Amino acid sequence: MAFLSEPTKAAPAVGAGASAVPSSWQVWRYRLKVASREPTTLIGVLTALLFTYLIVVPIISIVLDAVRVQFGHERRLGKDFGDLTLYYLDRTFTSPVSVDLFWRPLFNTLSVAVGAILLSLLIGTILAWLISRTDMFGRRWFATALIVPYMLPAWTFALAWTTLFKNRTVGGQPGWFEALGWTPPDWVAYGRFPITIILALHYTPFVILLFGSALRRFDSQLEDSARILGAKRYQVAMQIILPLMRPALMSSMILIFAKCLGEFGVPYVLGLPVKFEVLSTSLFRSIASRQTGVAGVVAASIMLIGIITLMIDARLVREARRFVTIGSKGSMNRQSRLGKLRLPATGFAATIFMLSVGLPLLTLFLSTIMKLPAQFTLDNFTLDYWIGRDLHTVALQTGVLLSPDLWAAAKNTLMIVGLASVASGILGLLVGYVVIRTPVRALSVYLRQVTFLPYLVPGIAFAAAYLSLFAVPRGPMPALYGTVTILVLALMADQMPYASRAGISAMTQLGKDPEEAAQIAGAGWFRRMMSIVIPIQKGSLVTGVLLPFISGIKGLSLFVILAVPSTDVLTTYSLRLVDYHYTQAANAVVLIIAAIAYLGTLAAQKLTKTNLAEGLGS
Repeated sequence: MAFLSEPTKAAPAVGAGASAVPSSWQVWRYRLKVASREPTTLIGVLTALLFTYLIVVPIISIVLDAVRVQFGHERRLGKDFGDLTLYYLDRTFTSPVSVDLFWRPLFNTLSVAVGAILLSLLIGTILAWLISRTDMFGRRWFATALIVPYMLPAWTFALAWTTLFKNRTVGGQPGWFEALGWTPPDWVAYGRFPITIILALHYTPFVILLFGSALRRFDSQLEDSARILGAKRYQVAMQIILPLMRPALMSSMILIFAKCLGEFGVPYVLGLPVKFEVLSTSLFRSIASRQTGVAGVVAASIMLIGIITLMIDARLVREARRFVTIGSKGSMNRQSRLGKLRLPATGFAATIFMLSVGLPLLTLFLSTIMKLPAQFTLDNFTLDYWIGRDLHTVALQTGVLLSPDLWAAAKNTLMIVGLASVASGILGLLVGYVVIRTPVRALSVYLRQVTFLPYLVPGIAFAAAYLSLFAVPRGPMPALYGTVTILVLALMADQMPYASRAGISAMTQLGKDPEEAAQIAGAGWFRRMMSIVIPIQKGSLVTGVLLPFISGIKGLSLFVILAVPSTDVLTTYSLRLVDYHYTQAANAVVLIIAAIAYLGTLAAQKLTKTNLAEGLGS
């Protein structure tokens, strides 16, 4: 009996064990059922579809333009519109005109970027060391002041340069030095040399921030130990400090390179007069001359280089963990005493500030209140270019503050940038909510990646992608080129990396408890969002709105491709004045843009209680 009852008792146990292990299909179906009941899943799917259309589809469209027959080329290529072709790849890379279309602009881009990187590293590392590790006078003030160049549009300094060094290669009023009797040579006034100098000064803050932060975390006891063992100063620097600082320096170099790759305003202002082209201006020229296929190849090349560059930077960030120094209560960040060099060091920092901020802004302002350049007599000063009437110019009859074109551009700027920024902030918070709350991991990962994608694509290439997709009607979507809508959509998508990261960071710090309590009390999803999530995360929402707004105010690359005269914003309006050689008026508009960008950055730091230079001067 015992023998017979044994299997009888074991059988249910085996059966229960078998039923307790669900199949993969049952697990998947259960998870799908749970996910379908979560509102985050529906919201996540909708936002994923939206960003696929606004970010992924335009990029695919511009890449396809590079390998499809474009309108007007059907007879030349003997194919129908939209057929596959290698003609544009051949024309861009191997034809007799490829040197002008791609290879020379690529060489110019690389040479300018390398020069800017080397110069910014030379200046930035010295300044970062002075601010972080020495007793230089005014360290706290310089920690913020030396970051100001990055708060301002880069082409602000290009206009200041051309105001000082312009020669008779272009029309309009002479530059200040030419008015004083010295005509600068072309290589000083235009082209590679000034573009490199300006980009280096503009991006030096990257080095100061990244290298300075790394220096602050460096334990000075490592230096002491090396010196006790007999190491010389240069050995300490080369064998201890620089290896540990290598990730920060490499990251600075790669970020500067990525920024130089998509920079448009500076090469446009200083390169156009001597036909010095980089990839961004070559892309602009291809679009302006309606070479859509070639523009697709150039834009795809810029995007590919940008993506590779920032992927390398992401790899370096992961590699940086190998260079972490283990600190403890005994770790030290001792300041080095400069002694007799304290005053010269302070003078060096002050000189860099004057060259990168003080002199350019002072030059621009003085140029707007002088009738003739570089004549510092009382009767030569005037406010006509600001508030004057009946000016003796063809296209500008009044000062800029009285010009209806300025106020129309300002209105467009506030409307376009404002709408895009608010939409970016709200969508960024929704993305953060879905990424943190959704039970569908694939949806979370996809939203993270797709909203970060525009950061990998230089602005001018992203604008070209939007032009490729929305220039003509596609299905139910009408042609949007020349409308406010395309500018709002492009700017909103372009700023999503900042807005989504702000939303994800905020939602990471918000637990589920407040929402679950409200849900138990019977509150629906919308009520929970309006009454709990948004009030708690209002600071992050403001950040997600304000950062895209500041970036959009001083942005040029997107607008120069997508804006038309009826949708002029402040940046394109000022560039049009540059083309007309209305130097004083253009400089006045740029000063207005710079003031808005700078004050907006300060406001953002005040509201978010952060500081770009936080800790560097402490």
